[in-house]
Amino acid sequence: MNRIDAAFARLQAEGRTALIPFITVGDPDIDTSVDIIRKLAEAGADMIELGVPYSDPLADGPVIQRASERALVHRITILDCMQVAEDARKAGADLPFILFTYYNPVLQLGLESFFSLIANKGISGLIIPDLPIEEDEEVRGLAEAANIHLIPLVAPTSHDRVVRIAAKARGFVYCVSSLGVTGVRSDFHAGIDEFLRSVRDAANVPIAVGFGISSREQVERMAKQADGVIVGSAIVRRIEESLPLLNDPATKEEGLNRIRDYVATLKV
Repeated sequence: MNRIDAAFARLQAEGRTALIPFITVGDPDIDTSVDIIRKLAEAGADMIELGVPYSDPLADGPVIQRASERALVHRITILDCMQVAEDARKAGADLPFILFTYYNPVLQLGLESFFSLIANKGISGLIIPDLPIEEDEEVRGLAEAANIHLIPLVAPTSHDRVVRIAAKARGFVYCVSSLGVTGVRSDFHAGIDEFLRSVRDAANVPIAVGFGISSREQVERMAKQADGVIVGSAIVRRIEESLPLLNDPATKEEGLNRIRDYVATLKV
C-alpha cells in the first residue's frame, strides 16, 4: 500500500486530520533541510511536501520564491531533493514524502528516469502544478506503474472541471483555498465551503486544502471539511526568520526547535 493511503486510513480511523507541512528543499542548505524534516515529524506532521526550488515558480508567492532563490544559490537540483527524502527517512522521519516540482526539471531528467529514481528514494506522491490534467496521461501512467500518487491541484472553477480533476486523483485532491499564488492570508474566498463540498462529492480519495493557511484557527476551520491541511508559506517564513540561528552551529538547534514548536501549534 502507498504510504499516503496508509496514513489517511490510520488518521480517518482515529478521527484526525492530516497536517501536511511544505518546505523548500535546500533552504538554507541540504543538511539543514534533513534536520527540519526530522523536526517536522517530531512536531506531529503526518506527511511532508518537499518543494523543488525553481527559478520561475508561477504558483508561488514571494516567501517561497525567496526560499527557492536561497536554495538555488547552492545549485540544488531535483536529484538533491530526492536524496534529501532518502536521507530524512534514514534519520528517522518515517512518514510519507510528496515531491512538489514544476514540470521542466522532470522533463530534463526524462520521464522514465525520473520515475525510476523517485520510486527508489521512498517518495510516495508527486505534485506538478504546471502540468494540465489534459496533458498528464503519460505522467499518470508512469506514476501509477511506480506506485507514486499523482496529486492534482483543483481551484474554484467550473463544476465540470472540478469533477474531471477529482475523478482522476490518486492519494488526495489538493484543494486551493484561495485564488492566486501561495502565501499567508487572513481569510479565504467566500465560496470556500461550497467548493470543498463539491470536491468531496466528486472525489473518491481524501481531500486536503492549502494556500494561505497559517494559524491554528484556520487549520481548525479547514479540518471540519477536509481530511488534510497543507501549510507552506507560513512554515517557510519561519525558516526564513530563523536563518541567523540556523546558520550558526552554536544556535542551530534553537532555530530548528522554533520551527518545530510553531508547527506543533498547528496540529489538531
